Amino acid sequence: MSLTVAQALTASHLDVIDARALLRHALGVDDAYLIANSSLVLTEDQSALFGALAARRTVGEPVAYITGLREFFSLEFKVTPAVLIPRPETELLAEVALEHIVVGGTSEVLDLGTGSGCIAITVASLRPGARVTAVDTSMDALAVARENAHLQAVKNLEVMQSDWFSALAGRRYNLIVSNPPYVAVGDPHLTRGDLRYEPPSALAADVDGLDCIRLIVAAAPQYLVRGGWLAFEHGWDQAARCRDLLAQAGFARVFSRADLSGIARVSGGIWDRQ
Repeated sequence: MSLTVAQALTASHLDVIDARALLRHALGVDDAYLIANSSLVLTEDQSALFGALAARRTVGEPVAYITGLREFFSLEFKVTPAVLIPRPETELLAEVALEHIVVGGTSEVLDLGTGSGCIAITVASLRPGARVTAVDTSMDALAVARENAHLQAVKNLEVMQSDWFSALAGRRYNLIVSNPPYVAVGDPHLTRGDLRYEPPSALAADVDGLDCIRLIVAAAPQYLVRGGWLAFEHGWDQAARCRDLLAQAGFARVFSRADLSGIARVSGGIWDRQ
């Protein structure tokens, strides 16, 4: 039986947002096309492809991995199971980063654990005067980041392998940002939803989720110029502990910023010592 666009969306039994994303991908069109052509009858090949995509989503595979794409800060990024799926809450970290880079000025920026490169590439794209370094320990993740840098045609970005700061001796930055692993090992959320499909090494960090954040906060002063900022994403219940870590490490003007849901998701501070 041939189905129209509208009928296919309903018949998929998926969340409407997921269904529309998969049908857009199957047809190679945008939302406006789906709206304007809701009565269009799908070909057999289109119906089969959409059905196959919908079946993958039904068993839990993330839409971003099925389509291979995810929007972040109004830019489109390639994603694979080698990297975390960029999320709306992480856009807050990009916003904080951009606030600390003078428009038209030059800044040295470091993105630790870059994954898909979404933060680094967003910063490089919107602050073309900045020189951005994006590092990750995973070669598979770096391949995705390099492809995204090419797709977005950013020229002020260096992508390199480094286990956190290990390959950066002697370098100094005006701004360091990171979306590190911060979920506690054993957290039941790791066995639910999209997290089941994402790389565990990019999600979990020891028993309280703070091991990577502790390392970053402790080491960052060696890589910041005086007056340089550190900002990082963390879990919904970790803001107070992150501020304590920053204060104990000697950071000043320590802050936490809440996302649109009112949840503190990003913390940081300024290094104002020699």
